[in-house]
Amino acid sequence: MIPIFRTLGRTLFGIYSMAVFVVILLLLFCPLIIAAPTQPLRRAIGRLGVRAWLALSFIPLRVRGLEHLPPGPCIAVCNHASYLDGIIVTAVLPRRFTFLVQHGAASWPYIGLVVKRMGVSFVNRGSVRAAALATRELIARIQAGEPFTIFPEGTFRRPAILLPFHSGAFMVAARAGVPVAPLVLRGTRRLYGEQQKLFRWTPLSLEVFAPVRAAGDGRDAVQDLRDAARATILQHCGEADGLHQPLPPKAA
Repeated sequence: MIPIFRTLGRTLFGIYSMAVFVVILLLLFCPLIIAAPTQPLRRAIGRLGVRAWLALSFIPLRVRGLEHLPPGPCIAVCNHASYLDGIIVTAVLPRRFTFLVQHGAASWPYIGLVVKRMGVSFVNRGSVRAAALATRELIARIQAGEPFTIFPEGTFRRPAILLPFHSGAFMVAARAGVPVAPLVLRGTRRLYGEQQKLFRWTPLSLEVFAPVRAAGDGRDAVQDLRDAARATILQHCGEADGLHQPLPPKAA
């Protein structure tokens, strides 16, 4: 009988937390984000909304190492394991950080407008010309003092593995002459990973590690920077190394 009660408990929690998510974030805080007049205010509302949902869902979020974030421009790179990684990191990092995400998110109904109002920047990796223009703009914005957050895996898959990192974020950091701060997010894969229909209760944590810098802006320096940041994240994320594993297909 105990497994039955456990299954029932997980299901009831999932339904409850989903309902809280819809009411608190989608129906209450997202309209406030859309209506707020300034970007700092919109980001503050978004952070508060995520934390309110976590609190009402009794999901603990432990944060460590924020003192390692450089006070000036930098690129924070984080492992990617679930659909909720972006909003969890949003709730933790200072609101001066801007997220860089795939351009397709801009066209999502309702949510696309919300992320635009949050000041998210978009990149189209499918277009060489668009990606080159976005890269130049990104470097200029970072050199002007704006820090960014990027998920260098670009996607996530159901097996608990750390996928290979794209080099773009590290090339930008090297050319802009700014440090890269590795972030490790734990627990989100269980909370709402690929193919899950309901949230599952689990404690969450986000830890910031000491930043690393490129030794130059050449290809070898970029690859060394990427590998150093990935090694730190791999060491602490608690997931297997998927560097040499074939990429599993994305679930429909």
